[in-house]
Amino acid sequence: MLAAALVLGLCATAAADDVLFENVRIFDGKGAALSAPSNVLVEGNVIARISASPIAAEGARRIAGNGRTLMPGLIDAHWHAMLIASTPAEAMGDVGFANLAAGDEATDTLMRGFTTVRDVGGPAFGLKRAIDQGIIAGPRIYPSGAMITVTSGHGDFRQLSDLPRTIGGLFTPMERNGGSIVVDSPDEVRLRAREQFMQGAALLKLTAGGGVSSPHSPLDVTTFTEPELRAAVEIAENWGTYVAAHAFTSDAIRKAIAAGVKCIEHGFLMDEATAKLIAEKDIWLSLQPLPELMRTGLQEGSVERAKADEVWPGIGRTYELAKKYKIKTAWGTDVLFSRALAKQQGAILASLARWYTPAEALVMATGTNAELLALSGRRNPYPGKLGVIEEGALADLLLVEGNPLENLDVVADPANNFKIIMKDGLIYKNTI
Repeated sequence: MLAAALVLGLCATAAADDVLFENVRIFDGKGAALSAPSNVLVEGNVIARISASPIAAEGARRIAGNGRTLMPGLIDAHWHAMLIASTPAEAMGDVGFANLAAGDEATDTLMRGFTTVRDVGGPAFGLKRAIDQGIIAGPRIYPSGAMITVTSGHGDFRQLSDLPRTIGGLFTPMERNGGSIVVDSPDEVRLRAREQFMQGAALLKLTAGGGVSSPHSPLDVTTFTEPELRAAVEIAENWGTYVAAHAFTSDAIRKAIAAGVKCIEHGFLMDEATAKLIAEKDIWLSLQPLPELMRTGLQEGSVERAKADEVWPGIGRTYELAKKYKIKTAWGTDVLFSRALAKQQGAILASLARWYTPAEALVMATGTNAELLALSGRRNPYPGKLGVIEEGALADLLLVEGNPLENLDVVADPANNFKIIMKDGLIYKNTI
């Protein structure tokens, strides 16, 4: 697979040819129905023209759609590109292996039809640069850099034997590698936030409350003080972007919103009044239909499993609250340390059928997620319109066998159903 990634990367260094998709039915990332048979001309990396009439495009590569569906590339709004193909020990210890494994997984991610990911925790800057330069094939990455946490917060993976750490003491392996960073004052928040932006962050990710995978981070604890959260928001605003906060409980969510956080990740333990507040304040809610296998894969009797058992029943209820109050809702997966689960990325999207129509789910994973990406403002690494098929938008496109607006399971089998995968005007897969 790595060899294939390198070949694809070399192909991606070439300039994009003009491409004309003929006789396709378009899902545009916004509507609930396919278009009439249409033609779409891509010039360079941009969708130049869409017409129901024939398009004269001398020299363009012509692709016969034969009535297939043309849709925007998929977007995963909660991804950890550097923390999937490695084990926790490898992610914290063997930087070389972790980067090579992440590059291989990035190619697989693109081959599943995900042309963009929002990376909310992990040292993805080098991977992003390699993809953008055409060294390897992979999705566009909107990186947050290291997850910023506090002592005993979610993302502090130290063991009790590592305590105490002196003020200004040595960094842990996870901190050195850029997976997470521990702060315990507003000034430390400012320092570490600026470091992420120095490396190219498009946003900041803080953990405002406890988490499942961190052994010493109880779910009920609100980890950051409001002044600490405000310090992160201040720096993000200075850099023209925003803060996303991991938070399950109502208290953690409310403190984050009061501090100026623009996007809440998860929220699965919040009450109805907090959901209403999110809607009133026009805050983004980034949700993940976490598969049951994530929960059952945790060791029975462990602290992590007990916390998962508390969180999982709240997933469905949170989706219902998001729908009830018309909250701006993004979709993501939050896969960690499992290539097997990563292969189910499309199936996790298809599982939204529990709460949404196929059209609603696909709009969320394309046009709506792209609106969240645009919140990066001046730190947006890919200026241009993503997640939609319209003239002037960036050419991230999938040519799909079947109609995903009738059967959402189409996206769960990208190997067979995604006939063409195009990112930035370049074709990375063509099995027509």
